[in-house]
Amino acid sequence: MTNIAVILAGGIGARVGGQTPKQLLPLDDGQSILEHAVYAFETAAAIDGIILVMHADYMAEAQALVQKNDWHKVLSIVPGGKERWESSWKAIEAACAACAGKEQSTNLLLHDAARPFVSERIIADVCKALDKYKAVCVAIPSTDTLLETDDSGEFIAAVPNRNRYRRVQTPQGFRLETIVRAYQKGLQDPHFAATDDCGVVLHYLPQEPIYIVDGEEQNRKITYKEDLATTKE
Repeated sequence: MTNIAVILAGGIGARVGGQTPKQLLPLDDGQSILEHAVYAFETAAAIDGIILVMHADYMAEAQALVQKNDWHKVLSIVPGGKERWESSWKAIEAACAACAGKEQSTNLLLHDAARPFVSERIIADVCKALDKYKAVCVAIPSTDTLLETDDSGEFIAAVPNRNRYRRVQTPQGFRLETIVRAYQKGLQDPHFAATDDCGVVLHYLPQEPIYIVDGEEQNRKITYKEDLATTKE
């Protein structure tokens, strides 16, 4: 199987603040969030190629980083869409073009650039799981008690059993033909909207089991300005 990683860096990350897109901001070591994320897959033995999805206004900056870091696995840089699902679909189309006729022997790993500390163990486990399953999610148990609110959001409606709940991480892995079928069905739905690729498979290919690979706390998402002060331990 050929394993293609998609690094989704098409957003701005407004919650971090400032004019520079979040993925281009530096961490404590001076390397940007995007550089850390791409490097994790560039150096992962299981990954054969990388598709980078970048905000349309910052394509030149992405190309400069590819040249600066001599990333040999980067196959293409694709402009992102307005919504997260649009960026995923653009990457899926790019993967189909790069692997024309080989969809049945290609896996696609979709990863948020805002998770720059993903480990090689997670990447390898996702690729290994795809030998058996057609859709794979990365998740960790919830250590906090969860609440379900009423419609107003102001009162508790239920306290679910947290042992059955997981916190989702990326990468999420798929057989290329599977994620293509799921998105093609979704795009025919006039109410289609998605923030999670496994959610697209779950909704439009409900018969397809989605296997869960154990994530790690260090595979955290950079969301707020305060997160930039903490590098990988």
